[in-house]
Amino acid sequence: MNYLKKGFNFIASYGFACIIFVLLFILTYLGTVEQVEVGLYEAQKKYFESMIVVHWFGPVPIVLPGVYLLLMLFTVNLIAGGVIRMRKNKNTIGNLITHLGMLVMVFAAFVNYTYAMDGHMTLAENEQSSEFVSYYLWEVAIAQPEEGKVAQEMVIPHDAFAYLKDGQKTFTSASLPFDLTISGFAPNSMPVGAGPFVKETMKVVDGFALQKMDLDKEAERNVAGAYVLAKEKSGNATHEAILWGLSESPWSLTVDGKKYTVELRRKRYPLPFTIALDKFHQENHPGTGMASMFMSEVTKIEGETKTPVKIQMNEPLRHMGYTFYQASWQPPDPATGRPVRSTLAVVKNPADQWPLYSCIIITIGLTIHFVGKLGKYIRAENRRLVTRKAT
Repeated sequence: MNYLKKGFNFIASYGFACIIFVLLFILTYLGTVEQVEVGLYEAQKKYFESMIVVHWFGPVPIVLPGVYLLLMLFTVNLIAGGVIRMRKNKNTIGNLITHLGMLVMVFAAFVNYTYAMDGHMTLAENEQSSEFVSYYLWEVAIAQPEEGKVAQEMVIPHDAFAYLKDGQKTFTSASLPFDLTISGFAPNSMPVGAGPFVKETMKVVDGFALQKMDLDKEAERNVAGAYVLAKEKSGNATHEAILWGLSESPWSLTVDGKKYTVELRRKRYPLPFTIALDKFHQENHPGTGMASMFMSEVTKIEGETKTPVKIQMNEPLRHMGYTFYQASWQPPDPATGRPVRSTLAVVKNPADQWPLYSCIIITIGLTIHFVGKLGKYIRAENRRLVTRKAT
């Protein structure tokens, strides 16, 4: 029982909190330095979204707790020391409120990590969309298109094929007349023609092979690719292809007289409303080609209701838990006839406003605490002056 009490006291102690803060500082430094080499997304996954980090200091591996684990430990420390063990009286009300505000901040980070969705929507003028796509995640969509009908899709999510230890996985469904095997997934790739060297070193399908590329520091620039093999359930005939994230059209195959399509694409998120781009505005700094301002005039469509909105830097559109920011734009390309396109960053975070609420709670707690301290100081000074006059 004594050991349990000592363990609880250590977990609730300031010393334990200081150890956590020192480790958080070290991981933040290491992650920031490594971001220069591998980019923000990979550094964030390695240092901030993990339980354990293996950092190589030259040839020596150093095992550290990840930021995710440290925040869990800090939450336990905060509850144990800042709420449970703290004396509850009028003098500690401010401290208690402050610690509760800090807990709101930590829980906001947990909700953001677990439930937030982020991506982008790119539209040309007079285009509209009721979905946005991920910057980093991919999915394989299998559909049976029929003329005049909306095709029903079977979607294989990113985590099901992107981290295969044995290199391949077979997916089956009672609604499909074939099993689909995905192999050789590459988070960044390029199809290349099968010359003599390629045929000796890489798998070739229909005269092409999938060349794996180094990951780009800007993770959204990576284009994934994979090999797929469809094996018919009746007759055991096979169909093989390369899927690539920038293919102009999905791979199609015919099984039992029916046409199916298979597509590797960025993960899609449906919206409960539609965004239409009416007009894009862009202004440059005088005498330069650098944009000084760009803005999207959009229409938010919900059923029969249409609401015009302007989205520009520091003026996002917030609606139904979604936030649309003006992120970038793409100039027109006269060679291909592609018009100017506007890219809106889209974020859905249930805890979007929680950091604000946390700061308000912490401010209230600190104000109560310092006002109480000031009051005690003033009263003590008054007593000291009265005592001095009396003597």
